[in-house]
Amino acid sequence: MTSGLGDSKINPVNWITPYKIEIVQGNFVSKEQVELLKPGMPRVQVRDVLGTPLLASVFHADRWDYVFTLKRQNTEPQALKLTVFFKNDVLERFEGDAMPSETEFVSRLDSRRKLGKVPVLELSDEQLKAAEKKSAPSSIAPATPPAPMAPPSASYPPLESPAR
Repeated sequence: MTSGLGDSKINPVNWITPYKIEIVQGNFVSKEQVELLKPGMPRVQVRDVLGTPLLASVFHADRWDYVFTLKRQNTEPQALKLTVFFKNDVLERFEGDAMPSETEFVSRLDSRRKLGKVPVLELSDEQLKAAEKKSAPSSIAPATPPAPMAPPSASYPPLESPAR
């Protein structure tokens, strides 16, 4: 006879779940980057804006594919794709998914763990003046020059012990 605890949430074995790592592959391309693309741009400029493509095929030399996938525990996998087409080494057109802005993408990455209020990373005028006073050189005693280093030895100890 079984007591039916195997399917129950009361069973401590059901409390433990294995850790699943995040899998990030490819190049994330933001909406802001896509907005910088203009037909007529040379390949080098497109690479500067979007980065190196994930897929550049020998058979499709005039096409670059930017693919981004993100698989995380307890969330749906995300997959975004952008394809860039060239003609005579100049951007002809591009097509793909509607890309999120950088802030939208970062908000999707929320791990549900709130770390509290983010501190301000700027100093007030009073804090700047106090820091300048602390870093000002002291006029009490002049710094002594460092002692000269001995020249390197011309002979080195043997790497192995002498033969017996």
